[in-house]
Amino acid sequence: MQAFDTDVRNRIIKLVKGILEQNSLTADVTPQAKLVDIGLTSMDMVNLMLGVEAEFDFTIPQSEITPENFQSVETLERMIATQLQPATAA
Repeated sequence: MQAFDTDVRNRIIKLVKGILEQNSLTADVTPQAKLVDIGLTSMDMVNLMLGVEAEFDFTIPQSEITPENFQSVETLERMIATQLQPATAA
């Protein structure tokens, strides 16, 4: 399970860094860093949400699209793991 968690975290960090690069920004993207503090705007958050859906091949339920879930890489990681759990529990 540890490898799965690390893979999810690395994929999220890559998505965040890609969005920052599009905005000509660089930041140290740590799991606990608040995404707004490292430079993501509300439009970037929408792009991140779409990127997460494409990267992990699932639709984020409306109830999960909350500021709490999009605060940091860590909070995104938890939400994604929860959404993918039924598929990986088999």
